[in-house]
Amino acid sequence: MPSTMASTTRCLPSLSEALRSLAGLCLACCLTALAHAGDATEVKNASVVATAQGYQLDAELSLAPNPTLVDALERGVHLHFLLELDISRPRGWWWFDENIASPTRKLHLYYHLLLRRYVVETGYTTRTVASLADALALLGRVDDWQILERGALKPGQRYDARLRLRLDTTQLPKTLSIGAVTSDKWALATPWHSWSFEAPALPSQP
Repeated sequence: MPSTMASTTRCLPSLSEALRSLAGLCLACCLTALAHAGDATEVKNASVVATAQGYQLDAELSLAPNPTLVDALERGVHLHFLLELDISRPRGWWWFDENIASPTRKLHLYYHLLLRRYVVETGYTTRTVASLADALALLGRVDDWQILERGALKPGQRYDARLRLRLDTTQLPKTLSIGAVTSDKWALATPWHSWSFEAPALPSQP
């Protein structure tokens, strides 16, 4: 009997240490998840807006490049992105959806080593900022992107849309190996953001 009690007593500290280690591991995982909760690369919102010229897209994206991409930028590597939009009209379960348009917008981000500033090119606009955070905010802000001409959509008709941004790895420097370019370290893309909308009525042309 005494030997059994002694054995049980010896096991208790080991069990307590294991539970404390497990609790510490869980806490570390939770803290890590919370620290990166705001660092998701995603499309936060998007909407189609009617103008006198047709239809434009406004959107906001959150971008969180990994350390490999940040280091590449600081070394002067140019990063090219593709903003891809698909708009279709659902035609019921008996037929394929009608593809309305699939416009693509090219974006460009790099660090100017002499100016020590980040350069962001979106469409026909070029801006420079001092920090990477400001550059990513500019890159993720889509305003007044002309996507469709007048008559492309029928006002009041329901349409489906999806949007994403991805790094165009085909534009990376040729000095990078194929293995490096195709690895996860060089991956940056938002998941497809899908939504439905009713085409708004167009304002009168001036």
